[in-house]
Amino acid sequence: MKIEGTEFQIKVWKEIMKIPSGQTKTYKQIAESIGAPKSYRAVANACGKNPHLVTIPCHRVIRSDGRIGGYSGIGGEITKAKLLSNEHN
Repeated sequence: MKIEGTEFQIKVWKEIMKIPSGQTKTYKQIAESIGAPKSYRAVANACGKNPHLVTIPCHRVIRSDGRIGGYSGIGGEITKAKLLSNEHN
């Protein structure tokens, strides 16, 4: 699969692909892990531009306050919550 996006988006997406099923990371943790600790909003934007929702599991990225955050897939946050719930069961 060829992933097309900006250099930053591709870094974010590759990092997200490392998150194991059933686990989550925050936007801030992703930003820190790619060496851009203050770019958590840009990480959220990269998640919103994710062209491969199944392969790049952006649903595993949540807000620092524990809330679910947005999801660009069909059904939005409701679908994101269901995907996370299914992985925990």
